[in-house]
Amino acid sequence: MKKIRLSFCVLLLIISLVGCSNNTSSETPQNKTPATTTPSPTTSADAPSAGPESENKGEGSNILIAYFTRLGNTDFPDDVDAISSASLLVKDGTLVGNTQYIANLIQQNVGGDLFLIETSEKYPADYDETVDQGKKENDEKARPALASHVEKLDNYDVIFLGFPNWWYDMPMAVYSFLDEYDLSGKTIVPFCTSGGSSFSKNIDTIKELESGATVLDGFTTRDSSMDDFSPDSVKDWLSGLDLPK
Repeated sequence: MKKIRLSFCVLLLIISLVGCSNNTSSETPQNKTPATTTPSPTTSADAPSAGPESENKGEGSNILIAYFTRLGNTDFPDDVDAISSASLLVKDGTLVGNTQYIANLIQQNVGGDLFLIETSEKYPADYDETVDQGKKENDEKARPALASHVEKLDNYDVIFLGFPNWWYDMPMAVYSFLDEYDLSGKTIVPFCTSGGSSFSKNIDTIKELESGATVLDGFTTRDSSMDDFSPDSVKDWLSGLDLPK
């Protein structure tokens, strides 16, 4: 009887050991190398484009910021004095035109593409000579030839249009710009820098030349106040505009 009990105990021990062995092997991964996921390669469509156009354009932007300024339309000497040369200023160590500076602030707040209205012939570096040339062009109702042209104008619904006030009028290069393009159906937002004449009659002139467009109230500032100009004034003005989305 003792032999039968002993045999029975041995059999139970063997069955218990076999069961433990099977459970251990099922919990152990067959492949100890961790699984890895290879990311999908980035396609060219996903990568940002390079070049000047991509630097200026906000993604999905419908805004064009076109402006005329002396800087970019004049070959200034390297040692030009921004203090004694009206319509120029230095911001963060960089020489900029007054109207260009306002254009940059607009872009910082609402995005859009910057576009310099550039003439084929440069204006004199001497300010007084530029004043005289501007007066001559104004008297003759000249239309200076332009060296820059807007591509794919249909992409834009809003046109910010900036210029200095020359002889109580827009520079004739701005007339060349408006003559070149039909802005019907678009919203035009003028901005102006001046010695004190503000827009003069230029808002009405723009409405006459682009009768099919909606012309909003613009922004203007004096050249003499640019050194201590507050960017918040542009931000506040823009926040009050009802621009198309």
